[in-house]
Amino acid sequence: MTPLRVAFTGGPGAGKTTLIDHLASTGFAHMPEAGRAVIRDQSAIGGPALPSGDRAAFAEAMLTWELRSWHEAAGLPGPVLFDRGLPDLVGYLRLCGLPVPVHVERASQLVRYHARVFVAPPWEAIYETDRERSQDYAEAVATHREVTRAWREFGYETVPLPLASVAERAVFVRSRLGLD
Repeated sequence: MTPLRVAFTGGPGAGKTTLIDHLASTGFAHMPEAGRAVIRDQSAIGGPALPSGDRAAFAEAMLTWELRSWHEAAGLPGPVLFDRGLPDLVGYLRLCGLPVPVHVERASQLVRYHARVFVAPPWEAIYETDRERSQDYAEAVATHREVTRAWREFGYETVPLPLASVAERAVFVRSRLGLD
């Protein structure tokens, strides 16, 4: 049986990971965000595949991570939540002014998630930077715009999450997936 792969997208600092962690605490399987993992690993080894370094290499590293996560989800029970997905790479590359390689576009066309993608809109009241998130709020808004556009271009229905508490967002997600 094919697992229900549910993606969450949007700009940085909009509460995606917090919501996914909350839902995971209630029993949902989930896949972590590729970007943060790649940044941690590349920083630890002094690698160049970073948003502040070789952005194309950073995107390729995230592509590999996302494909691995998608395949790994096949062995997990129930809905599997994804902190971003392949179309986010297309949005990221466009945001950086980099060309979208044919293989990234093809991966985004072939590797599919649930038709309904949850989008965390920019929310300045909760936005924070940290060791792995250095973008300012304006760049977070621009990222939101690009990744949302990419998901729509690949045929997904983008569903904005309410600007509400984590618990209220969780109820919203469960309801939209018919899991309540």
